[in-house]
Amino acid sequence: MLGEYHYTPGDELTGIVDRLRAGRAIQRSTPAYRRAEVLRKLAQLLQRNSERLARLITAETGKTISDSRVELARAVNTTVASSEEARQIGGEALDSDAYPPARSRIGVVCYRPLGTVLCITPFNFPVNIAMHKIGPAFAAGNCILFKPNPQNAASAIELTKLCHMAGIGDDVLQMCVPEVADMQALVAHPAINCINFTGGNRAANRIAAASGYKKLLLELGGNDPLIVMPDADLDAAVGVAINQRFATAGQRCTACKRLFVHDAVYQAFSDKLVAASAELVVGNPTEEATFVGPLISGAAADEVESRIDAAVGSGARVLLGYRREGNIIYPCILEDVPHDAQLITCETFGPVLPLQRFSRLRDVVDAVNSSGYGLQAGVFTRDIQTIRSLFEELEVGTLVSNDGPGFRAEHFPFGGVKESGIGREGVKYAIREMSLQKTLVI
Repeated sequence: MLGEYHYTPGDELTGIVDRLRAGRAIQRSTPAYRRAEVLRKLAQLLQRNSERLARLITAETGKTISDSRVELARAVNTTVASSEEARQIGGEALDSDAYPPARSRIGVVCYRPLGTVLCITPFNFPVNIAMHKIGPAFAAGNCILFKPNPQNAASAIELTKLCHMAGIGDDVLQMCVPEVADMQALVAHPAINCINFTGGNRAANRIAAASGYKKLLLELGGNDPLIVMPDADLDAAVGVAINQRFATAGQRCTACKRLFVHDAVYQAFSDKLVAASAELVVGNPTEEATFVGPLISGAAADEVESRIDAAVGSGARVLLGYRREGNIIYPCILEDVPHDAQLITCETFGPVLPLQRFSRLRDVVDAVNSSGYGLQAGVFTRDIQTIRSLFEELEVGTLVSNDGPGFRAEHFPFGGVKESGIGREGVKYAIREMSLQKTLVI
């Protein structure tokens, strides 16, 4: 056992929110350059403590140690980017004479903090996703109430300590782990001005129903496709498919969950994918060579296994895997999966990859757009016209050419459409989402 954590009682939550509301005066009096310096110091502290935090994340979640190290490196980058963007928050000046009558006025548009932001994070990237919320929220001048997944209580406590060591005051940043029953009241609290949530759709629906007229930034699920065209670099596509589906045991919102392969290269691609995937090291996440570790819980493994069972029972053919040990699901590759199977229609958080043949790109577009999700997509092709056509037609937030849907850079806008959420992360864009546009007319 790693340790114990205690739920934050409801009356204590009220005191925390009141404290943060009082802390807004501290943020208003803190200049942008000072916030930038604090974030830069936090990046240094994260770098200095990265190995310890990586091992803690692996112990909490079962992520491989290599995955956890990559996460910490990204968290450092996110924090540095937040520091730099804190200095760049600008606005614009508008002349009133663009339309008659000319009134000799100028509108000065500025970004100002919303107040207190409730940042709710999932289990799979407990430090980097937290910094994608805390960093921009602090850079924008907000106070922050940080609510991690209970599975990550230990790493969240350590991250909060580092934030305070860097100079983010107790009146500006607080952490809480409420019981589910207390979350509704917290979400509805009038002193919470914005909710920045990453997680599942059911929780997001409850948040939206309880929040009232608050700013919502929701980064939700995905059922992200990777498309392999006849002119694709097959070796590169195989490498991306493996890294973006089987790393983190497939527990990523941007994981490659549907793989569309053109008939002309299907067999060659399938053979390469199966052969390479069979070489992956599966097992103890603390060992350096391990590529696929356990899922977050027995219930999560049960869900993935049941979906594989259902697909196989409906006629899907197993090319690799179909094996479980405890919470470990071995990399599984299937073909001939029915189009109405949950592996196709739903977001599956696990290392299973259904292959789908196609001959007409139009059919792929229709299949992708029929999903309720629309986060990211990837395509391997050398044809720029195909890339441009897919960019215009696919209902997703991002299309990645010659890479997979799992691509993310910390300073790029990130987010989807439909049931994949509302708003955008990516440091500069998150700062704008967690700010108020305010206009002075002079």
